[in-house]
Amino acid sequence: MDHETAWRPDHGPVLDPMRSTEQLDRSEALWLLGTVPLGRIVFSHQALPAIRPVNHVVEGEDVIIRLDEGAVRASLVAIPGTPGIVLAYEADAIDPDTHLGWSVVVIGYAEFVENRNEAERLEALLAPGTHQPMAGVLRIRAELVTGFRLGPEPRPTSAAG
Repeated sequence: MDHETAWRPDHGPVLDPMRSTEQLDRSEALWLLGTVPLGRIVFSHQALPAIRPVNHVVEGEDVIIRLDEGAVRASLVAIPGTPGIVLAYEADAIDPDTHLGWSVVVIGYAEFVENRNEAERLEALLAPGTHQPMAGVLRIRAELVTGFRLGPEPRPTSAAG
C-alpha cells in the first residue's frame, strides 16, 4: 500500500486527495471550539496519559467541562494554593468521508469551580452525556490555543492566452 492510499475496512482502499492545512488564530480556534458540544480532556492518571470524552462550553477564553464521579475527578485534584494542574483539551469536526474540517487544542491550568452559584450557572449550560451524577465543573484557563483547518487543495488556475 503506497502513502497515497488509505485503507478503510468498510469500503476497501480509497485514494486520499491532497488537502490544504491552514493554521487558525486564537480567536477563530476558540470560536470553532464553541460550535461543538463534545471534546476530549487529556490528563495524567496514575502516571499514565488518559483521555476522556466530555461535554464542554466555551466562556470567553475558558473551556468549561462537566465532570462525572470517578477516576477523572480524583486525577484532577490540584494542591491547594496552586494555579491548578496543566492539562489539554481537544475537540474537532472532521468529516469521516472527505477528511475535511478542523481541530483545536487548548492547553492550560484547570481548576474546579468552587463557588456554588457559579457552578450551578455553569452546570445548567452543560448537557449531561451520561446518567452518572455530575461531580463538578472544571474551568480550563487557556494558556496555549492551537488549531488547524483541513481544506481541499486549491486547484491551480490556468492562464488563458
